[in-house]
Amino acid sequence: MKDSSIGIGLLGLGTVGTGVYKLLQENASQIFQRIGKRLEIKRILELDQKKALALEIQPEVLTKNIDEILNDPDIQIVIELLGGIEPARTYIREALYQGKHVVTANKDVVAAYGKELFEAATAGKADFYFEASVGGGIPVIHTLKENLAANKIEEVIGIVNGTTNYILSRMSEENVDFSTVLQAAQEAGYAEADPAADIEGDDAARKIAILASIAFNTRVTPANVFVQGITRITPKDINYAQELGYVIKLLAIARDHNGKIEVRVHPAFLPQHHPLAAVHGVFNAIYICGNAVGETMFYGKGAGQMPTASAVVGDLMEIVRNLESGSTGRFPCGCYLDKPILPIGKVHTKYYLRLIVKDKPGVMAGIAGVLGDHQVSIASVIQKRTLIANNEKRAEIVLITHQVLEQDMQDALAVIKGLPIVGSVENVIRVEGEPRT
Repeated sequence: MKDSSIGIGLLGLGTVGTGVYKLLQENASQIFQRIGKRLEIKRILELDQKKALALEIQPEVLTKNIDEILNDPDIQIVIELLGGIEPARTYIREALYQGKHVVTANKDVVAAYGKELFEAATAGKADFYFEASVGGGIPVIHTLKENLAANKIEEVIGIVNGTTNYILSRMSEENVDFSTVLQAAQEAGYAEADPAADIEGDDAARKIAILASIAFNTRVTPANVFVQGITRITPKDINYAQELGYVIKLLAIARDHNGKIEVRVHPAFLPQHHPLAAVHGVFNAIYICGNAVGETMFYGKGAGQMPTASAVVGDLMEIVRNLESGSTGRFPCGCYLDKPILPIGKVHTKYYLRLIVKDKPGVMAGIAGVLGDHQVSIASVIQKRTLIANNEKRAEIVLITHQVLEQDMQDALAVIKGLPIVGSVENVIRVEGEPRT
């Protein structure tokens, strides 16, 4: 009788690894009914024995030596949940070269070394799946690879970091400043003790690099992504956005412009009627536009133990189906094109500017003149406050521009900052789309 089990090697019993172990135990019967195989965790690479004891895992299942997994012929699939670049990258690569199929949730490795790992998978005739690396439990990678494969993908825009979305949502709802909400997010467990990767946009950059690579069939790495975080966003900016018909979100944006790719992460004004504007708290959403399907959006929990475990086990079950049907290798590396990446200076967008200026005649004309000299036209102007600084009247003004070349905007700002009539440029935020009038 043919063996009805598939041997699994699990690397890491952290938050997600524990979730995967629990899910495989709790839903074992249902999983067996759906794929006709038992999934047996034969070995777990884990240095912390206490984690295993809490799950009542037998000591003989544990190992501190990766070779006991890589060299075990009874282990057909390796689940990598260690996080970070090394040793995860090396372990994944070696497993694939040896013909073991790999599932990972590791966005860092996939974003930076995806090409190398797919080459290893091809050499080993193995599957390499990574649904959980973007969007937690949201099934977006499989969707791009298979369900939307008939489309030319034109645009991918995502809210792909729950920490920053939680912070901006709280700032908007409660009119509180960034540092106050960040501290609350850390206390609630929504932000790490060191939140830099989230609040500076690096986490989102890795995820959009993965999505853009799949969507546009070209290699995009985090180094190709323009990145700007949310640390300079203030309640004033959020209030102005609301008054003008927008919300502020940290957006991960990738677009194909006739074979040239723009890919960027930064805070942006987003129209209140846009589907992504309604995504609040720690939730993620990914908006995709294809030339055949039109506009679609995928929404759900972008992180967390069980949502991420759901994606990992979903990949695991898919690989088992591939093994049973003799169809492993169905999804090789899709980056068969070499599309150029547009530098940020060549991207066109609109802008919000908030300035403190001298409150006297001719100030707006002077600023408008500089903008005009750099091909930047003004769509709207708001003057809200008058204040006194150094015994001089100052005014706060807000400008929204029409669409402009990024480099022209930056050149204009360099001149504006040096004008004697300008006290300070308080903030500059890009604007996506049009609000309803």
